[in-house]
Amino acid sequence: MTQTVLVTGATGYIAKHLVLQLLNGGYTVVGSARSTKREEELRAALTPHLNDPAALDRLRVIALDLNSDDGWADAMQGVDVLMHTASPFPLEMPQDEQDLIQPAVQGALRAVKAAKAAGVQRVIMTSSTVAVTNSELPEGRVTYNESDWSDLTGPGATPYLKSKTLAERAVWDWQSADAPDMQITIINPSFVLGAPLDNNFGTSIEVIERLMRGKDPMVPDISFPSVDVRDIALMHIRAMELPESTGKRFIGVDRTLRFVDIASLLKADHPTFKIPIRVAPNLLIRLMAIFDKTLRSIAPMLGKRQDASGARAESVLGMEFRDVRLAVRESGDYLVDNNLL
Repeated sequence: MTQTVLVTGATGYIAKHLVLQLLNGGYTVVGSARSTKREEELRAALTPHLNDPAALDRLRVIALDLNSDDGWADAMQGVDVLMHTASPFPLEMPQDEQDLIQPAVQGALRAVKAAKAAGVQRVIMTSSTVAVTNSELPEGRVTYNESDWSDLTGPGATPYLKSKTLAERAVWDWQSADAPDMQITIINPSFVLGAPLDNNFGTSIEVIERLMRGKDPMVPDISFPSVDVRDIALMHIRAMELPESTGKRFIGVDRTLRFVDIASLLKADHPTFKIPIRVAPNLLIRLMAIFDKTLRSIAPMLGKRQDASGARAESVLGMEFRDVRLAVRESGDYLVDNNLL
């Protein structure tokens, strides 16, 4: 029997790739969005990439809201696996951090509680490496792994970081107290790159767009553990299919890229674009951050490396991570080829 997977936030950047791989893998998918008006957008994005166009017959889209109980019980009927990817991720951090934290935490709990009530035992949830890397590493260790948790009181604790960390912790705590039989796996993507499936893409591609538009004269001295979006989608599916992934977190990462490395790759492919490849003094970025909310969120990361390990995903999930530098180039090519700059 074909398994049915509920993917929340199905119109998101990662989620579209996930739905595509699920359909190409023979699964039936129930995708949620805040409005069913986005169903045609999702179908149009998927169609050119499907192995068989008839796979769309195994997709239906429903409306669910992270902030409302409406529809969750009905959504879980007939579902075998919940993949909870929905969570807000803006380029600019809000003035009130609860605008991010509340829907992330309550939405995650709402999803897993609805799954439990409907008898759905298997849950794969998308978290982030920001829930891992904002802390001091133990002496003698230079790479973060799944045993690490971000410090919510540290200087790098942005509202987004808090939202992802608190949502993940809330789900683990809930499972421990109220649902020990639930089979939960968490995927912790790093900075996700790669060509989107359509023009409704997420924040990480907006970062590439900002670079290619030359909005900033120089780039900040920051680094990102980075990964190909297709690998993150595959990690969700491998985790679902492998019982040994239950009860574990998995970091998704190929390598750490400096921001100037990303800019240089884009500049090499598109030399006529005014892509900045000079590194700005940290003091200058801190001054600019007073007026620029986007820069304000990265100021605590200046001059720091946060290398993370994908070893557990490689050993347990059998992942062989793609070279994320190619994903950088594919992201830039997509924006150019689709006249989005």
